[in-house]
Order: sequence, then structure tokens, then C-alpha cells
Amino acid sequence: MTLLLMAAGNGSRYGKLKQFDELGPKGEFLMEFSLHDALNNGFNHIVAVTKKENVTFLQDYLSARLPENIQLDVVAQEVSDLPEGVTFSGERAKPWGTAHAVWTARNVVKGPFAIINADDYYGKEAFKSAADFMKSNTTDKTFGLVAYTLKNTLSEHGSVSRGVCTAENGKLTSINEHTKIEINDGTIIDTDANVEFTGEELVSMNFWVCHPSIFDFTTEYLKEFIADEKNIAKGEIYLPFAIKEMISRDMIDAAVIPSDSKWFGVTYANDKDMAVSELQKMTDTNGYPSPIWEAAQKV
Repeated sequence: MTLLLMAAGNGSRYGKLKQFDELGPKGEFLMEFSLHDALNNGFNHIVAVTKKENVTFLQDYLSARLPENIQLDVVAQEVSDLPEGVTFSGERAKPWGTAHAVWTARNVVKGPFAIINADDYYGKEAFKSAADFMKSNTTDKTFGLVAYTLKNTLSEHGSVSRGVCTAENGKLTSINEHTKIEINDGTIIDTDANVEFTGEELVSMNFWVCHPSIFDFTTEYLKEFIADEKNIAKGEIYLPFAIKEMISRDMIDAAVIPSDSKWFGVTYANDKDMAVSELQKMTDTNGYPSPIWEAAQKV
């Protein structure tokens, strides 16, 4: 089974490349805890998507830590990597978004795969749920979303963007992006849209189970997107929107896989102390070895 890590973000609100910040008790990156949980649930192929300038560093870093029987591919997300025949004029500094990041891995992913953010902690049970779904799902027309409870995904230090999900009979029907959700006087609210939430809503934290059919769809999606000149300077294609579009075109459906796992991320610099504390606590209670690859078998 393949796990794809998206590790090409800029960390603009965090103030540095958070996917490479040393948060674990022995200086581990947050992604290493997800990799540990994934390998313990049968994943044996790791694909990391990062900036071109970080490819060699991440390849060397992970190769030195992962067991030798684990296949590793590190690929670069580049603005110039586009479908054949597609060009654009003008200048663009940032990549084309998370759907494009996944598309970057099209040449190394050959079967069903899970996707996560490299700078989020998803929890052991979430990887077990994803692995169980991948093993039992026999159709390439059904994707999966490991969904989290909104109240468990907020930051004490500022607003967050969340894709709020609706579902029927266990199938995802829509994801509505809310870009400024925060806790205000005990109320969870999107202050931009003035929408209140109970906190029990399910949200997407970009933990998806997909099939390679997403690559063909994204090829066409990119062509349509770049053909619209207003998207060239700053527009992005987000992974949840691409999957939502596939659902609306009856190309796939997506099973919602609720997760009670503990999730946390490092959106803001002030989130770092919380992340360090949580990882230390889990390590102290034997949730993880320290250093995290201490027990890895080189076979």
C-alpha cells in the first residue's frame, strides 16, 4: 500500500518550513510519526512530494531512517510541471495547489494510495481505518475520506481553514470550504461568512484514499484551470475541490471514514509548543519509541 505525503508547503503563517521542524523528543519531524503509524498498518511504499530544492535532503533524510524493505520516492512539485501542450504566460511564484501536488506523483503511484499532509498528526487509529478500507475496497470507483470532528481540529492561536463535510448513507455529498474558523467567546464561527458551528461537524484534514484515476482527471482539470487567465497569477487547485468535482460528474463516490483519532497540526508558530508537548507525552506513555526509528528493522 502506498502513502503519499504532501510536503511542499511554504508555512507562511508558521514562519518557516514546518514540515522540517524538529518537534519530536529526539528532533523528529512530525511526518515521521505518521510514517511510523503507516508502516505499522501495512503501508510499504512512501511517496513524498516536496519543493525541488528539498528533494535531495528529504530523500537522504528518510532513506537513512526507513526500513530497507520500504520503497521510497521523493518527487518535486514544480510550477513548470504541466500536462503536455499546456503553457502559460506571466509570472507565478507558488505551486498550483494540493491537487497538482498529488498529480506530481503520477509516474510513481501505480495503485490505490492514501494521502496526508506532512505537517499534520493524524493518529494511529486513523491509519488503521485507512488501511482496513483500502484492503476491503474492491472498486476503483470508490475513494475514501478519513474525516475528523471539527472541534478537535481548531487552533487556540488563530483562525483555520476547514472543509466541512456533508454525507448521506456514509457517502460524501459535499465539502464546503470555510476559510476563517475560530473560537470566539466559546462559539465556533467562520468570521468571514458569519456561520456558526456546533463543533460536531465532520471536516476534511486532507487524509484521502484515492485511485490513480485521479491523475487522468487532474490532467484535464489543470488544462481547464490554466486556460482561464485569471487563475494564472495566484489561483490554486485544491485536492478536496478536485475530488468534489469528480463526485459531481458521477465519476466516483467517496466513503466517509469517521475518525476519533487525535489530530493536531502546526498552523501558527505558537502551535509548536503544543505539538512538542503532545509528542513528548505520547512517547513517555510508550505510544512511540524514542528515537522513533529505534526499533525499525533493516531487512
